[in-house]
Amino acid sequence: MEFSTFGDKFARYSGITQLMDDLNDGLRNPDAIMLGGGNPAQIPEMVEYFNRLTQQMAASGELTQALTNYDGPQGKNIFINALADMLKAQYGWDISAKNIALTNGSQSAFFNLFNLLAGECPGGNKKKILLPLAPEYIGYGDSGLSDDMFISYRPEISLLDNGMFKYHIDFNQLTVDDTVGAICASRPTNPTGNVLTDDEIAHLDELAREHNIPLIIDNAYGIPFPDIIFEDVTPVWNDNTILCMSLSKLGLPGARCGIVVASEEIATAVANMNGVLSLAPGSIGPALAHKMIEQHDLLRLSEDVIKPFYLRKSQHAVELLQQAITDTRFRIHKPEGAMFLWLWFKDLPISTMELYQRLKARGVLIVPGEYFFIGLQDDWQHGHECLRMNYVQDDEVMQRGIAIIAEEVAKAYGEHKHAQP
Repeated sequence: MEFSTFGDKFARYSGITQLMDDLNDGLRNPDAIMLGGGNPAQIPEMVEYFNRLTQQMAASGELTQALTNYDGPQGKNIFINALADMLKAQYGWDISAKNIALTNGSQSAFFNLFNLLAGECPGGNKKKILLPLAPEYIGYGDSGLSDDMFISYRPEISLLDNGMFKYHIDFNQLTVDDTVGAICASRPTNPTGNVLTDDEIAHLDELAREHNIPLIIDNAYGIPFPDIIFEDVTPVWNDNTILCMSLSKLGLPGARCGIVVASEEIATAVANMNGVLSLAPGSIGPALAHKMIEQHDLLRLSEDVIKPFYLRKSQHAVELLQQAITDTRFRIHKPEGAMFLWLWFKDLPISTMELYQRLKARGVLIVPGEYFFIGLQDDWQHGHECLRMNYVQDDEVMQRGIAIIAEEVAKAYGEHKHAQP
């Protein structure tokens, strides 16, 4: 069968499809060690809370009402109004409900935004999305209607004590010109756990305003919810910022609810696209989140339950890794947020794609680093030496998985050593 150009691009197998396939296959295989995909942790307090909340809403009829009615293309009004009021009260942002549109998950939000702001323009020129540093979120890479939609730059690498390192934007290399339609960065960053500093965000905002393009901040893990961010940073929004949030990492990925906070022009455009592409966003997630705001639980649970859980898990995973892998060529990106550790095996003689296949054969699922270096203009060896590891599994499973990673990495380094003349 002959597909259209659109069909050829979006029907092909992609990195994000592989990640989600692995996640689904792992859930069906009780012996798989799931250190790859992005399912949030089953935090007992949150699972219990959602059970109580859904029972309460079922008893009141609110759950049935959400299930049996469409919302408008902007999304559920009561949630949008409550969220706007909360953000205005919490941070003093000059926003109203007109600045917010919901989507069926963050992935669809980014598909809409990227293709709204970049690609082929009416005058025949083409615009790109600038990712200020690579690596960046795997899900961006295949979301452009046109190929070659992204451009990114190598980061500066700071080597830290205790086997850590950290990426920074290299503003000396960063180029913003009339081929760029928007700047986009995740904060905290998936896959690395990197958190752009307030100064880096301010510099990006300045560049965006100077070139009359928006700054998109992917805040799926950030402040104010789910607050999986371990650095003391300032939440940012203004009329030139598109802040994208989600309910997934609260523990509700199945609700598929993305949140876009932007200028009225952008929010209206996203709502209109919803109408064409999906009629309306789903209702269940917003209905639950509205109750969480109404009961003053959303920010409280994010700060008091979710954030401490992930902080403890990340610290423990770092300890397990450093105990298991003592090779001095191994470093971990400083975990500043999100739910992944980014592992760097300097001078690894095999690619992390090959390492991924070896680990998968032993029942351990990770994500190879190659997928995350989106938009770089040249190949970079560093991109073949890194992998992303989810740290949310229970401690015993984590320990078993890390032991296998340590064995396969040592084996790879050893093969190279023995191959030398």
